Amino acid sequence: MVIVNKTTGQEKFHSSVNIPERARDEIISILNRDLAAASDLYSQTKQAHWNVKGENFFQLHELFDKLADEVEEAADNIAERVAALGGYALGTVRMAAETSYLVEYTCHSGKGRDHVKMLAERYATFATRVREMTETTAELGDLTTSDLYTEISRTMDKALWFLEAHIQ
Repeated sequence: MVIVNKTTGQEKFHSSVNIPERARDEIISILNRDLAAASDLYSQTKQAHWNVKGENFFQLHELFDKLADEVEEAADNIAERVAALGGYALGTVRMAAETSYLVEYTCHSGKGRDHVKMLAERYATFATRVREMTETTAELGDLTTSDLYTEISRTMDKALWFLEAHIQ
């Protein structure tokens, strides 16, 4: 059964999760914004994976693929949380392009160091936002989503460490 929020016009499904509707709507919106960024980060990481050349090619090619898998898992977990709260996960490539807060990936170099720097900037942006939303969703009364953000934060901080270790 589809429900339409009379205030926002947002469509959603019935959910028995005992979080007030207004807070749930806000959390769904937050999650969808981060789903867009996670999808964008995944594609940008794959862009680096496909185009890296030169010194340390194999090491970086493998690292970028591993990081992309981790971001894809985060995106899946975010989308599933949206659904658990009764929302529609807005996760197509076109939706992500419209909503992502990440800077476009513009690296036209094959140099590994250039790709690492660009990815490190984007991972830092995403990790910062995730950390902020850990607190925001807790304040909205959703400790489960806050815990999800904590888990994603650990993963993104580790990925950022791996990337930055290549440029220090």
